[in-house]
Amino acid sequence: MNVLLSGAFVLCWSSGFIGAKLGAGSADAVTILMWRFLPLAAVLAAVAATLARTAWRGLTARDLLRQSVIGALSQSGYLLTVYYAIQLGVSSGTTALIDGTQPLVAGALAGPLLHQYVSARQWLGLFLGVSGTAMVTLADAGATEGVAPWAYAIPFLGMLSLVAATFLEGRSRTPVAPSVAMTVHCATSAVLFTALATAAGAALPPAEPSFWLAVGWLVVLATLGGYGLYWLVLRRSGVTAVNTLMFLMAPVTAVWGALVFGEPFGAQTAVGLVAGLAAVVIVRSGGGGGGKGSGKGGGGDGDGDGARAKECSPAEVH
Repeated sequence: MNVLLSGAFVLCWSSGFIGAKLGAGSADAVTILMWRFLPLAAVLAAVAATLARTAWRGLTARDLLRQSVIGALSQSGYLLTVYYAIQLGVSSGTTALIDGTQPLVAGALAGPLLHQYVSARQWLGLFLGVSGTAMVTLADAGATEGVAPWAYAIPFLGMLSLVAATFLEGRSRTPVAPSVAMTVHCATSAVLFTALATAAGAALPPAEPSFWLAVGWLVVLATLGGYGLYWLVLRRSGVTAVNTLMFLMAPVTAVWGALVFGEPFGAQTAVGLVAGLAAVVIVRSGGGGGGKGSGKGGGGDGDGDGARAKECSPAEVH
């Protein structure tokens, strides 16, 4: 089951980069993001008020505020940087590559913040994954013209935002139902993006069918599929294991790009995909149970003390 969930997560999450590119030619980033989350938040709120009311019982204002901050970091901040970078000309594959550095950052911080220590074998897998994702987009980044060097720092900031949200959730001791987390996160994003789009004079959606195709793609595959599965896999496997799957995003995004946009997919991309898969296998097999070990002295990426995101809930994304 974990393998199937992980595979679905990689496919859905990487689809978000393609959806962002689909919409980039027809509207500003804040316009796409506003209309991606505004209807979704309304539907989720209606469901929460009628079918999922029991899930909200026992939650305090502090719990909901924490979830709002997590949503602002993991969804709003992360997505805005990804969309803005692609709008500036950074390719979807390169953006995915920069996001692929997340496992090293999360792995380095897992010990001091969550007591989820990373073994030497897992570090080997992490560095192998970085090498694989670098192979995928080196040629792409070198061939891209007209992109300001500072634009490549934007998705890096988004990656840091997602890492911060992951650890904030992991340190929570209050269990939050998936339906609650999804609703709060999407409502937070809807408010933030509507405010940004209105302030920028970009709230009205364009009439092009490509815009609504991109919105539908992003809601179904990226938001409900990608971000929801992100928190579900995180809950089942731990921080290091789920973030290691990020190594697959750059090569899989390159496959998406080849299929949807006819972008080149060469031998270098294939080698990077193999390296990413090897990294996932090494990390998943090097922690004594995929994040459910004792967490003493590097024996896995979880310590069983409740700090390992076991209370996290699926929310949204990408």
